[in-house]
Amino acid sequence: MALYLVQHGKSLPEDIDPNKGLSEEGISDVKRIASVAKGYGIKVLCIKHSGKKRAQQTADIFASALKPEKGVKECNGLNPLDDVTTIAKEIESIDNLMFVGHLPFMERLTSYLITGLVDKPVFKFQNGGILCMDQDLNTQSWVIKWSLMPKIK
Repeated sequence: MALYLVQHGKSLPEDIDPNKGLSEEGISDVKRIASVAKGYGIKVLCIKHSGKKRAQQTADIFASALKPEKGVKECNGLNPLDDVTTIAKEIESIDNLMFVGHLPFMERLTSYLITGLVDKPVFKFQNGGILCMDQDLNTQSWVIKWSLMPKIK
């Protein structure tokens, strides 16, 4: 089972788009990362997103590249300040899932899965990047397997 965590692509400022949809740079970055993921043969059963415009657009770009069997779905509990323990309890260790959301939620979820603490940072996300986590079936411990980020600096 792999868990793919994605911070939405770079968004437009609120004064340009009150719903903060993706910027041209955000769209370009997400398309590039989604294409690389497709090239590596990444398979996901379903892509779940927070419902915010930038997250849905990001999820849709990944879906067009990865063709998840169960499509793209809006999911409660992925907003920036939501409780990560709620989502953590719902993660099934048998399906490859992708969650598209926001900071600080994604960083806090990663920390929680690895350390059991939400405020112990273990990974720095970038807009439009993917973090792949895996769970050891024997120990049930989560580990970071790899990441693809738009920028290397």
